[in-house]
Amino acid sequence: MRLIPSLSLAFKGDKETRPKQLLPLFLYPSDDEHIEKASDKRTAIHQDSDSKPAVTKKRKRPTECFLSQPEEKQESTVKTKRRKKKKISDILEKSAPKPGVPEDLQNLLSQHFAENRSVIEIEELKLSDSCFLPANDLTHSFSSYLKEICPKWAKLRKNHKEKKSVVILVICSSALRSLELIKSMTAFKGDCRVLKLFAKHIKIKEQMNMLEKGVFHIGVGTPGRVKALVEQDGLCLNSTKYMILDWNWRDQKLRRMMDIPEIKKETIDLLEMCIIKLCREGSVKLGLF
Repeated sequence: MRLIPSLSLAFKGDKETRPKQLLPLFLYPSDDEHIEKASDKRTAIHQDSDSKPAVTKKRKRPTECFLSQPEEKQESTVKTKRRKKKKISDILEKSAPKPGVPEDLQNLLSQHFAENRSVIEIEELKLSDSCFLPANDLTHSFSSYLKEICPKWAKLRKNHKEKKSVVILVICSSALRSLELIKSMTAFKGDCRVLKLFAKHIKIKEQMNMLEKGVFHIGVGTPGRVKALVEQDGLCLNSTKYMILDWNWRDQKLRRMMDIPEIKKETIDLLEMCIIKLCREGSVKLGLF
């Protein structure tokens, strides 16, 4: 509401001179003041809205879907572990060592020839108990075992004068094992001559020349080289009395000589070629050390 001009002059004087009846006119604001207050409120609201951060709506993240491939991989790994074959060393670690007996050699020969030979041929390869020497019970050293199976060694050593032959033939799995056995028989061999019959660092022609020129009493070697010497007429087994298989010894992988496929095949071939026939005739006896 606007004031009347004539009445506005009365307000210029002192407070006492002002008419009391006109005081309520000041309680009503003018239109301009009303507009200004409204504009101030709008600006204040606008400032408040600007000062407050804008509220943004949170977007929902898409949920990830996982396939069940890892579970299938775990199942496949479990299956492969179950199908894994056991090694010979793992089996032999758990099993207690047992001394070899003649039945072990008989079963080995029958299993080896079961697929390719008839029943009659397998029976011809069987040996009687009289063909075997006493087996080692794991209490003997090599020298003490030789003394037990051959008590008349001094007499046999003196009577042996044939070349290209030996009285005792020892078959083992490797050249290193051959050297160990040669060193361990010092208490038994005496003055006799020992020949190394393995392929490592020794040519077969050198061994054949030594057999032709000199007389040897004991031969120690691997079945492969002994078989090659017999086939080439470098070694004759007609004067051999004892053939000993290093049956119970185990290498670093806990394998015996018959646990190694190559040594096993070569030993069986050597037995089939001439040893079994000589054993059945009674001229050679087999021993399992």
